[in-house]
Amino acid sequence: MQEYIERRVLQVADYILTTGATVRTAAKIFGMSKSTIHKDMAERLKYINRGTYLEVQKVLMKNKAERHIRGGLATHNKYKAMGK
Repeated sequence: MQEYIERRVLQVADYILTTGATVRTAAKIFGMSKSTIHKDMAERLKYINRGTYLEVQKVLMKNKAERHIRGGLATHNKYKAMGK
């Protein structure tokens, strides 16, 4: 794996661990696609740093478990704003 990819993967992993960010948020911050971030965190990180990979997976699983709540709140806010 090329060095710049390893640096990128570790930077994104650090950001996710520090902020608890979702894949979508990390993609916006780093100017990459969601699929690139997902591949970096799900596949590449495992070979670069196994310990960090396991920690990032915990954050991503938590985000996945909570996504229905965020979606419901977004819909609620959308229709609340329309009603004003």
